[in-house]
Amino acid sequence: MAKTYSDALLADGPLLFVSGQVPEGPGGEVAGDVGGQTRQIFRNLEAVLARHGAELGHLVKLTYYLRHISDLDEFRGALVECLPEGHRPAASLVEVGGLVDPAHFVEIDGIACLPSGG
Repeated sequence: MAKTYSDALLADGPLLFVSGQVPEGPGGEVAGDVGGQTRQIFRNLEAVLARHGAELGHLVKLTYYLRHISDLDEFRGALVECLPEGHRPAASLVEVGGLVDPAHFVEIDGIACLPSGG
C-alpha cells in the first residue's frame, strides 16, 4: 500500500492548529466502524478549515489516535479516500487505551498552513 503520509513538509505561512476531531456528525451520530468514523472526522476537519479559509490540502501535519491498532488497514483505506489525491501530510499514529467516548474508535488533530492572507 502506498504511504498515506510524507516524511516531511515545509510550511511557509500562518499555521492553524486544529484540536482533536471526533467522529460525531452534526446531530451527534457516530458511525459504527473505523472507516465511517474516519470519513466523518474528515468532514469535521473540512468544516473547521473552511471557517479559516483553508481546505484539506492545506494540512501539513496530522496525528491519528486509534483505539485498536488492528483497525489500521480499515483506517488507512478510509484515509486514502479522505485526503486530496496526491496530498500526504506528515503524520504520526498512536494506539491509545481509550478516547473520551467509548463509541469513538479514532480521533484526529492537525496543523494546516493557511493560504496567503489567511
